Amino acid sequence: MFLHDVERNDQPSARAEIIRQMQAGGIPVAQILHLFRFKPDQTQHLERFLHGVMRGPSPLSPGLRELIAAFTSHRNACPF
Repeated sequence: MFLHDVERNDQPSARAEIIRQMQAGGIPVAQILHLFRFKPDQTQHLERFLHGVMRGPSPLSPGLRELIAAFTSHRNACPF
């Protein structure tokens, strides 16, 4: 990550614990999760927006939306 102080932020939180468990299990951690952990009060609006886009009412099923996101991430050489 480019912002090492953000990635290494060790403030206790549920997100920090999830990230620690993912790293301990060898699961790649999406860089945006570090931002969500670093500034939870600033990212709650983004979290609600993303949840609405991925899970809210839509002619596309949540599974198809996840597939589109995974395909886009793959095309951008970005882990999903």
